[in-house]
Amino acid sequence: MRGQVRRRGSGWAYVVDVGRDPATGRRRRRTKGGFRTKKEAERAVGELIRSLGDGTYVAPDPQTVGEWIERWLVTMASKVRSSTLRDYNNGLRRVVERLGHVRLQTLKPMDIEELYMRLLADGHRYGGGLAPKTVRNVHIALRRSLADAHRFGLVERNVAALVKPPVPTRPELATWSAAEVRMFLAAVEGDRNSTAYRLLVTTGMRRGEVVGLQWSYVDVDAGRIVVNRSLTVVNDKLVWSTPKTARSRRTVALDPETVASLRRHRRRQIEERGAAGELWHDNDLVFCDDVGRELHPDRFTRAFGAAVKRAGVKRIRLHDLRHTWATLALQAGIHPKVVSERLGHATTSITLDIYSHVQPGLDAQAASTVAQLFA
Repeated sequence: MRGQVRRRGSGWAYVVDVGRDPATGRRRRRTKGGFRTKKEAERAVGELIRSLGDGTYVAPDPQTVGEWIERWLVTMASKVRSSTLRDYNNGLRRVVERLGHVRLQTLKPMDIEELYMRLLADGHRYGGGLAPKTVRNVHIALRRSLADAHRFGLVERNVAALVKPPVPTRPELATWSAAEVRMFLAAVEGDRNSTAYRLLVTTGMRRGEVVGLQWSYVDVDAGRIVVNRSLTVVNDKLVWSTPKTARSRRTVALDPETVASLRRHRRRQIEERGAAGELWHDNDLVFCDDVGRELHPDRFTRAFGAAVKRAGVKRIRLHDLRHTWATLALQAGIHPKVVSERLGHATTSITLDIYSHVQPGLDAQAASTVAQLFA
């Protein structure tokens, strides 16, 4: 492995033999000029030779950021959940629009910093600025993509790892009080989706977990259900998937009234199955349409919005039923670890972080409860 330094015009340049091309067997040379002094060129030669020796040398590659991202997304299709791939596509599309033409090996941290600033300021060409959380999701996808580029020896470092993404502000959670829950459940009694709404607000399950629930995983006698599948929407298509983490696969205990509601729901479904006859789709779904087909998650969400309006209670999102259960549980003194396990969070710290607004009240309650022991 040899290198030479020579004068080129008014400056200096180097030529280094970097070994044979594994594809052709021919010797390869790395040439670079533009150094002001001979010492600068010699220092650069030394760094290049060291990188060749320790295996960190990165061969020049004309590949652009856009070309790499396109290749990377193809490889990720079989490695991540379909919903995760959708999020990567959405985030990296914004990167390609702005930086897709840049050579991958010349991408700089400042390029990414400026991208995030522009996304926050004016967002996508079709709309206004993006929320900090959305830009942070762009960063997560880009950082993972460039980490793989570094792992494959395409770039010398992951420049996205040197960039700090915007810190999203945590929105105020909209939840119902116990009285509002009672009012809503009373108002939807007899509604086709009433059991599904009750299950959401008494277990903290996610929408996809409820609409994807099958009778095979419901034990009404024991008052328990097993959560191990989810029905989601990806690019306007229904997609079955497993829960995001091992903790998301869980067994959830049911209260007596929810069990009774499930029994009534099953009797009604058996009647519908008999009426449908050969038209019935035997998908074993707890919640479905009148011929057994999947209940579309988006239509289910719209039905909930209409039910809230009819009930005359404060408007919240369907996902806020999950937040409502968690908030009421913590306020009732249920241990955070139990709440975390029922929600399917990866760690208890995630639960405490999301529901930090409940903590001041719990802290005051703890102070009063313990002080009474000494009275």
